[in-house]
Amino acid sequence: MVVLDLKTHYRETAKLSLLPEYLDKALKLTGEGEEVVLTGAGPVWLYLKIAHALHGKAKKLIYRSPVTGDVVIFDHDPF
Repeated sequence: MVVLDLKTHYRETAKLSLLPEYLDKALKLTGEGEEVVLTGAGPVWLYLKIAHALHGKAKKLIYRSPVTGDVVIFDHDPF
């Protein structure tokens, strides 16, 4: 399982102009066919774009928050 803390992708404020860099970093860190957990402080647009980029690459995507706990976004594990 790969845990991706979005807060580590940027400094003080995420910038839409740096989105290609954020996506590239996320894809490199998560690889292919892994279970991925997205967590950490970040803007909704960044979560959505990374989740979209991981669809078809990750086996399972989970959103983790202290408020919601784990929420499965998608699960392509046949078992």
